[in-house]
Amino acid sequence: MKVIMNKDLATLGEEGDVKDVAKGYARNYLFPRGIALPYTPKMIKLIESRRAEIDARKEQKRQDARGLKEKLESLELIIAMPAGANGKLYGAVTNQTIADELAKQGFQIERKRIELAGNGFKSVGKYKAIIKLYENQSTEISVTITAQEIKTESSGPKPSNRRRRDESAQQAAAEETQTAESEAVPEAADTETSQEEASTEAAE
Repeated sequence: MKVIMNKDLATLGEEGDVKDVAKGYARNYLFPRGIALPYTPKMIKLIESRRAEIDARKEQKRQDARGLKEKLESLELIIAMPAGANGKLYGAVTNQTIADELAKQGFQIERKRIELAGNGFKSVGKYKAIIKLYENQSTEISVTITAQEIKTESSGPKPSNRRRRDESAQQAAAEETQTAESEAVPEAADTETSQEEASTEAAE
């Protein structure tokens, strides 16, 4: 069935466009969300009354796309990824990875607008990514993928070993203290016995 776009939808069309879609898609998704309107004389008239406003917005989008294109053409993304000795990545750089890196640079671009060769970049090296802008405008950006340094724990003792040594030292100290206390007890007992003997002799 025919519908009139009431809002922009990247996967379908822009405000004011007439599109053919499945009835279920229109009734269950587009109409309830106000994305599209039924293709009726009343709705056609409504859209035509907004035509000048719609065209003005489209022209502004074209200008914005041209400005964005100039900025992106001078941009080079450098992405560090974990990689093996042969340069093969542990994973892949996808259009979502590119979108996230662009966001860090201040460019909010949907991943669906980013096209990469194959299923993504899987090795270190230099690549190109195509970004669709507005209407038939697009641009290429340079993407350099480098191997990320992986830190190892080979240097220095492991924390678990240090903890075991500390526990052993504490245990040894406790045993020494216990031994010293046990040795002091007989001495105290001998002193008490001597005092009792002295008292008995004095009484006699």
